[in-house]
Amino acid sequence: MSRIGRLPIEIPKGVTVTVNDDNLVIVKGPKGTLEKKFSKLIDIIVEDNNVMIKRKSDSKQERALHGTTRALIANMITGVSSGYEKILEIVGVGYRVAKQGKKIVLTVGYSHPVEVEEENGIEFAVDGTNKIIVKGTDKQQVGQIAAKIRSIREPDAYKGKGIRYAGEYVRLKEGKTGKK
Repeated sequence: MSRIGRLPIEIPKGVTVTVNDDNLVIVKGPKGTLEKKFSKLIDIIVEDNNVMIKRKSDSKQERALHGTTRALIANMITGVSSGYEKILEIVGVGYRVAKQGKKIVLTVGYSHPVEVEEENGIEFAVDGTNKIIVKGTDKQQVGQIAAKIRSIREPDAYKGKGIRYAGEYVRLKEGKTGKK
């Protein structure tokens, strides 16, 4: 049996979890509402302030879905109770970020500034001129938006300039050597 799948998920105070007949899980909390439809091969049971995930048989597909379903529901509960955030750092001479309304404007070495709009459920915060904080309730969406921002100017392998995740280590390559 899945080690992760058999663990119960504790529901914190202020969060409600409901499951309908189609295995549609709706999680409501102080930060918002998330809903996701899961496979009918997995039983999702809400009882006594806990969510339990059970599989109907021992088929290969059900074993694969067991732990995944539990992890996704746990992420939904964490998202609506405390939320998720990714921090991006901008490194480079003249590289900076500014927030204008519901968008951020990146100056990262192109001939024009690059604008990124906030999507539904995502919020940007700017700390100084070189830090971007992406916040939201959906873990997948926060990671996707952060990756999209990072892809605008990925870290350079020679000078290390670009947009990187906070704490990301960029291994620098050695430049060319002169003739002897």
